[in-house]
Parts: sequence; C-alpha cells; structure tokens
Amino acid sequence: MTCGAGIIMFDDFFIHALFAGISLAIIVGPLGCLIIWRKMAFFGDTLAHAALLGIALAILIDISSLVGVPLVTLASCIALMIAKRTPSLSSDTILAILAHSTLALGLVLISLTGGRSLDVNGLLFGDILAVDTTDLLVIYAGGGAILAIIIWQWRRLIAATLSPEIAEAEGLSPQRAEWLFMMLIALVVSIAVKLVGVLLITALMIIPAAAARRLVSSPEMMAGLASLLGVIGVIAGLYGSAEFDIPSGPAIILAGGLLLLGLSFVPRRLTANANVRPHTHQDEVGHDAK
Repeated sequence: MTCGAGIIMFDDFFIHALFAGISLAIIVGPLGCLIIWRKMAFFGDTLAHAALLGIALAILIDISSLVGVPLVTLASCIALMIAKRTPSLSSDTILAILAHSTLALGLVLISLTGGRSLDVNGLLFGDILAVDTTDLLVIYAGGGAILAIIIWQWRRLIAATLSPEIAEAEGLSPQRAEWLFMMLIALVVSIAVKLVGVLLITALMIIPAAAARRLVSSPEMMAGLASLLGVIGVIAGLYGSAEFDIPSGPAIILAGGLLLLGLSFVPRRLTANANVRPHTHQDEVGHDAK
C-alpha cells in the first residue's frame, strides 16, 4: 500500500479523530489545572467510572448514552457532596467507594445486556477513530459551552480554589464554585468517554497540566500551556497509533506521558521560578475575582 493510498483510506475518520481530540485537549487543559490545584485527581477517576454505569443504564433502558452518562455522573457528584457530610469517612475513602462501586455495577449491568453487541474495551480505553460527524457536533457544541463557562467563571473558580475564605470575603460562594467545578468535570467526562475511555480520561486531564506546571509563572499561563501540550499529545498519539498500529486512546496518553517525561529533564534553573503555586497569588486573585 502506498503512502498516498493509505492517507486516502483513513482520511475521513482520522481527520474526525484529530478534530475531536484537539477540541477535547483544549477543553480539559484548564480543568486539569483546577484538579491539580484542588488535589482532586481521584475525583476525576470516580466520575469516569460512573460514566461506565451511565452507559450500561442507557443500554438497559434503551436511551441515548448522551442522556445516561451525564445523569449518572451528575448524580455521583450529588452523592459525593452528601457523603462528604459524613464525618466518619474521609473524602478519599468516599471517592474510592463510589469509583469502584459504580465501575463494578456498570460491568455487571453490561453483562446483563445478553446478546447486545458492546465493545467493552472501547468503553474502557476509548475509540477515538470511531468518531463520526454527529459526535463532532456534540463535542464542539458541548465543549464550546463548557469552555465558555470556564472562561466566564475562571477567576471565581480560581478564588475558591486558592482560598475559600478570600472567595467568601469577596462575596463569592465557595460552595457554589465547588458545585460548578464538579458539574464541569462531569460534563467533560460525558463528552470524553467515547474518545479515550473511562480508564484514561483523568490522565488526559492531569498529564498536560502537570507538564505545564513546570514551565509557567501564572495560573492563566498554566491553563493555556496545558491545553497546548494536550493538543500536541493528541496529534502525536494519533499519528503514532496509525504508524505503529496500536490503540489510539492509550497512544494519546502515552504520548502525553513521554512529553511530561521529556519536560522533566528541563534544567531546574530554567523553571525554578515557573512552578505555579496558586496560594502565593491570593491577593491578586482576590482582587481580580471581584
């Protein structure tokens, strides 16, 4: 097969995958930064596992997964907020219980679908190359709305992340910001589950943000760079997947991991003043969040 013929063969679905992956990387960059600052990586995993349960329920009751997944992920957010009021259990314990319980229940329900054809590996690890025009419309419409909300509420989200006391003093509601943050993550998970799978969504959010943290000096720069590094990882992963015939979802995450590994060798003297430590910007953020 010639190179030109190969390009013709996978041109449509490969371009769709590129557009979908790039848009997702842009959206999750700022959210990944917020997750790192809030130390809530396990929360993303919990919602990703809940997404599998949403898909299983959607199949069983014959509704679209675009309805089932957001409903279950948002319900998981509500359950988490209620459970956090239980003083006998720590937050990480509650997250672990929710994550593994929803994953197990989702797999059990999937097994009950009987003869219905369902690609479990695709659900767990994603199938970005299967994205069609309808999926692209959902990703761009939903992702565009999510990104617009992030930009609109960015200072408030930052203020509540850095210091709930400062946010409250500025007339903001830390509780409301936490709800907004959780709902944004739930909606992103709903959009991303088909692209990279329930086991890899959190990695797509965390790895570019962790790489960007070494190189920048402000929250806004970190968010922008995280999106850019995510885009680079998506492009490299998809081309690597096509070149070496490996699964696309894991390839994207692996590309991001290699990028993070490479950036870790950047001399510390070049990044000594670049690590973003949001708590050192309280006054500035509090002022801008008014």
